[in-house]
Amino acid sequence: MCYNSYPKTGSWKEDKDCCSWDGVECDNATRHVIGLDLSCSWLNGSIHSNSSLFLLRHLRSLNLAGNFFNYSLIPSEFGNFKTLTHLNLSFSYFSGKIPYEISQLSSLVSLDLSYNWLVIKTPVWKRVVDNLTLLRELLLDNTNMSSIRPNSLMNLSSSLTTLSLHYCDLRGKLENNILCLPSIQTLDLGFNFNLEGSLPNSNCNSSSYLKFLDLSGIRFSGELPDSISSLKSLKHLNLYSCNFTGSIPTSLGSLTQITHLILYFNNFTGPIPISLRNLTQITYLDLGFNSFRGLLPLSLLNLPNLSTLYLDHNQHVGPLPSHVSGLNLITLYLSSNFLNGTLPSWLFSLPSLETLSLGDNEFIGEIGEFKYNSLYHLDLGYNKLQGSIPKSISRLVNLTYLSLSSNKFSTMLEFEMFSKLKNLQYLDFSHNLLSIKNVTFTLPNLRQLNLSSSNISEFPIFLKTATNLTSLDLSNNRIYGQVPRWLGDVGRDTLRSLDLSHNFLTSIDKIPWKNLQFVDLRANLLRGPFPTLNFLNLQYFFVSNNSFTGEIPSLICNASSLEVLDLSHNSLSGMIPKCLANFSALLVLDLRMNNLSGTIPTTFAKGNNFRNINLNGNQLEGQLPRSLANCGNLEVLDLGNNKINGTFPYWLESFLKLRVLVLRSNRFEGQIGNPKTKFPFPNLRIIDISNNQFNGSLPRKYFKCLKAMTNVDESEVRLKYVGDRYYQDSLNVMIKGSYMELVRIQTVFFTTIDFSNNRFIGEMPKILGRLKSLKGLNFSHNNLTGYIPSSFGNLTNLEWLDLSFNKLSGEIPMQLVELTWLEVLDLSHNQLTGRIPLGKQFNTFDNDSYMENSGLCGFPLSRTCNNETKQPTPSILQKEDNLEHENGFGWQAVLIGYGCGVIFGTLMGYLMFKFGKPKWIVRMVILEQHIMLRKLKNNAYRRGGRK
Repeated sequence: MCYNSYPKTGSWKEDKDCCSWDGVECDNATRHVIGLDLSCSWLNGSIHSNSSLFLLRHLRSLNLAGNFFNYSLIPSEFGNFKTLTHLNLSFSYFSGKIPYEISQLSSLVSLDLSYNWLVIKTPVWKRVVDNLTLLRELLLDNTNMSSIRPNSLMNLSSSLTTLSLHYCDLRGKLENNILCLPSIQTLDLGFNFNLEGSLPNSNCNSSSYLKFLDLSGIRFSGELPDSISSLKSLKHLNLYSCNFTGSIPTSLGSLTQITHLILYFNNFTGPIPISLRNLTQITYLDLGFNSFRGLLPLSLLNLPNLSTLYLDHNQHVGPLPSHVSGLNLITLYLSSNFLNGTLPSWLFSLPSLETLSLGDNEFIGEIGEFKYNSLYHLDLGYNKLQGSIPKSISRLVNLTYLSLSSNKFSTMLEFEMFSKLKNLQYLDFSHNLLSIKNVTFTLPNLRQLNLSSSNISEFPIFLKTATNLTSLDLSNNRIYGQVPRWLGDVGRDTLRSLDLSHNFLTSIDKIPWKNLQFVDLRANLLRGPFPTLNFLNLQYFFVSNNSFTGEIPSLICNASSLEVLDLSHNSLSGMIPKCLANFSALLVLDLRMNNLSGTIPTTFAKGNNFRNINLNGNQLEGQLPRSLANCGNLEVLDLGNNKINGTFPYWLESFLKLRVLVLRSNRFEGQIGNPKTKFPFPNLRIIDISNNQFNGSLPRKYFKCLKAMTNVDESEVRLKYVGDRYYQDSLNVMIKGSYMELVRIQTVFFTTIDFSNNRFIGEMPKILGRLKSLKGLNFSHNNLTGYIPSSFGNLTNLEWLDLSFNKLSGEIPMQLVELTWLEVLDLSHNQLTGRIPLGKQFNTFDNDSYMENSGLCGFPLSRTCNNETKQPTPSILQKEDNLEHENGFGWQAVLIGYGCGVIFGTLMGYLMFKFGKPKWIVRMVILEQHIMLRKLKNNAYRRGGRK
């Protein structure tokens, strides 16, 4: 706002004529003050009602913009300026309601109250509309107009040439004749995200005057109408994030006066029309974040005045042209497409180019030689570039951002070539197989350094001078030994993020940085007690998969801003600090696989934000604290492999978001009983209560209500998985006979029930056949009796079924042959009889699946069946086994997936596993996910200052 501010009143002297004062204009005849311009004059405080300002009754123009009035109210005395024609109070830190008296200034031609903290109510707005009939300019940007009906805009002065209501929280339906205000030249209704409507399909004569149109963020629908081409005088058009679909109309190319065209973040498809080559006056073109396809339109690169071009995040394919001429580009964004081929030399020979973003494409070959030093921002990451990095990169002395990450560079990288880049703030060479020559030089302005997965074996020496560093990522390398003490001086007061995970570090004396928010030391060789650490500002703390010993330090109670705490897979002992249950911001508490003892804290506060609590694999005892009922946002609760006792925690059934419940291998006992709520565990997809002492019948009414385990329409539901940017949940689960830790589940749906190794009796409920998304079902090692329900034939996604070590009788239902995904079947140690079904997956099971069932016969057993016994044929489910149809169960299927969407995340390790046939593969690859993380973390930075 203020490019040349200074205290104008500082030059005012009482012994001089006030008409000569800076900012004062007087009438030549009467010497009355008629104009006062104190904009950007360092004024502060509030304007009192008795201010001498209000004595200037002859004022025609008053400009107080760009000052600091301390969020005070606009005095009603402004209504005394009856002759005022121009009033500008913008950017002046006023707040509250716009006074009614402003609407009495009937001589106003220009009114600018924008970018304050003001509210205009309906009575005042109606008076503005009715009384200020001479208005030509009305600017109320950033004013709360949520109570104003959009259709009232059409009643404004017919003389209005400028109407700017940017970010005013206008709500409702926008009239489609809004472009027909008779004299309008500038119309800005952008960033009113609760407005909806449609652009007019017909032309109106007045629209030919329109030069500036900003409708960004309004919820339109359908295609951009051809009528937009009637705005022949248009110079600026902003339709950012307007929900438009379909193709850009070719008639848009007839707007030959346009200089700024912004269509990014819509749903446009198809090729970019060739008619845009007619926009010869255009300087700024943004078509990014759409779904444009096809070859890159070469005609856009030939527009003579184009300086800024965004085509990023589309689906363009093919190579860049080998030759272009006459380009005056300053900014070029082509990132996140499917462009391929080599990088043409002209890219590195544009004398005015300041920003070049080609990341996340499929370019190959080497980087060309840089001829000019104009670049400030260079992003070539996430491609397939190889060879050596040209030494001419040292010419780019203005460079502030450099990313060459995730390519195939494999040569010796001499950091010394960057020694001249003194303005460099962001440097990313991650995910390359470089050999780095460690040399000393200075990068005094370096803020972020990412050398993750870069094959380095020691800390870069040049870091010693990076005193202003805010982010350091050296993860996934071969750094061995102790963290050098000098590292503590790197960004001592500025470092916010430190990632040294997945190395071979053996010790770190202390973590001295004062303002750390993110610390990741996962998967090293660290041992002994926790290093000294300032927890005050910490939000994310990861030290899993090390060998830390001793108690969790009491200083962690200072970390009241913690969102994720992962201390899993260490050798920590002692009790869980009670304060951890009181943190209001904590989303994830992962303390699994330690030697913690005592009881679970009983002080979980109301209104907490826990999404994941994982205490698996400790020595915890006692009963579950009822204060856990305050964790209503829980999605994952894993308390397996402890010594917890008590009865089934039915009071968890009301948790609407709970997806994973693991109580296995504890000392729970008693009957599960019936639900206490109408719809218990509505989102539960994994339940494991195995290896306890539960008894009684299986909980049929609970099974009846598990709606997230019912049938899923996989064609209509987007895949979900656990975790986000920094953390992803893992789960210890019995899969097909093997106890495994799943770190992330991707490309599959994962739903299991494991009630094994308890004391359940009675029959298996037929209602289980409704749970069609089940992958695994384990009732083994109980005292179940009766038949195997033929309704199990409906579990068409089932991959493992274990009913062994029970007292089941009768024949194996022929309907189970239809379980074509079944890979592991264990019916051993029961009292089953009759012929074993044949066909499909049943032809792959061996003797172990049926052993110790004296009445079974047929393949694969050596015991043949009586000749009179006929082989049953598959048929419809037996009528007596038809599922009960009871009121209260009409759920539509929903995909929940094993996931909780906790925190924004990075996966540091994938566990690959596969069993039997058909193959079901869960891919878990460290490098691939690490690359995915970098794309997320760098995306906003790459985008630069785009608005």
